[in-house]
Amino acid sequence: MSFFQGKTAVLTGAASGFGLELARLAARAGMNVVMADLQAEALERAADEIRSLGAQVLPFRLDVAKAAEVEALGAATVERFGVPHLVFNNAGVAAGGLIWEHSLADWEWVVGVNLMGVAHGVRVFTPLMLEAARQDPAYRGHIVNTASMAGLVNAPNMGVYNVTKHAVVSLSETLYQDLHLVTDQVDCSVLCPYFVPTGIHESHRYRPEALRSNARPTPSQLIAQASATKAVTSGKVTAAEVAQKVMEAVEQRRFYIYSHPHALGMVQKRLEDVVLARNPSDPFESRPEIGKQLRQALREAMQRGD
Repeated sequence: MSFFQGKTAVLTGAASGFGLELARLAARAGMNVVMADLQAEALERAADEIRSLGAQVLPFRLDVAKAAEVEALGAATVERFGVPHLVFNNAGVAAGGLIWEHSLADWEWVVGVNLMGVAHGVRVFTPLMLEAARQDPAYRGHIVNTASMAGLVNAPNMGVYNVTKHAVVSLSETLYQDLHLVTDQVDCSVLCPYFVPTGIHESHRYRPEALRSNARPTPSQLIAQASATKAVTSGKVTAAEVAQKVMEAVEQRRFYIYSHPHALGMVQKRLEDVVLARNPSDPFESRPEIGKQLRQALREAMQRGD
C-alpha cells in the first residue's frame, strides 16, 4: 500500500455506495480523506465513521453539477491537505423511460451530475496534479471516473442515463490519452459497474427542487424505476467489492475497472455490430421473456394514450 500511505484522496458521492466504501479503504490505507456529497446529514455521519478509522477527514457539502462548488472543493482540499493523489469523480444519479419522454429538467439534472460533475472534477483537479508532478518527480496521481456498463452498451428505456455514461467513458479514454502525452506521473481509470446495491435507484429523492417536474410519470418511466429498483437491490456484487477493485486498479495503473466481467459479452456484441455495420442487436436476446413483457406493456400504454 505504499502508494496510499500518507496521501490524500478526494471522493465525490462519498456519503454512500462506492464513495463511502472507497473512503473506508482509503482510511485503512493511511490516507487523508476529503469526502464530498450533496446530502449534508449523511455526509456528516459518514465523515464521523471515517474519522473513527483514524483518518484525517474533510467533509465538504456540494452539488457536483455546479462548477463553482467543485472549484471550492479543490481550493479547500489544497488548503487542508495539499494537492490530492487520488480523485474519485463518482457522484451519479439515474433516470429512465423512453428517450423522447425525458423532460428538459431530466436532461439538465442527469447531464449536470453524471457528466458535468465528472468534467468539473477533471477540470479542477488535473491541473493541480500536473503542477504537483512538475514540482516533484516523486509525485504520483490518479483520477478515477465512475461511468457504468451503460457507458458501453445501450439498453432501452434508460436513454438519458446511457448518454451520460457513454460520455464519461469517452471523457475518461480521452483523459487517459491526453495525460500520456504530457506526463508519466498522473494516470486515470474508468469504473464501469453493472447492477450493484448502492442506492442509485433512489437518487430521484435528492433531485434539486428547481429540476423537479410536476408532471405525472409516464408508463415507461414507472417501468424503468421499477426495473432499476429490482436490478440494483438484487445485485450480488457489493459496493465494498467494487471499491476494492478500484484500489487495486489504481495501484496497478489499470484503466478499465469492471464489477461484472462476465457481462462484457454484451459489449463485445455491440462492438461487433458497429464494426460489421449490423443493426443493433436485440438486448433481450438471452432473456426474450423480459423483452416481450416490456414491449407489450409499452405498446398497450401507447395504444391507451397514457
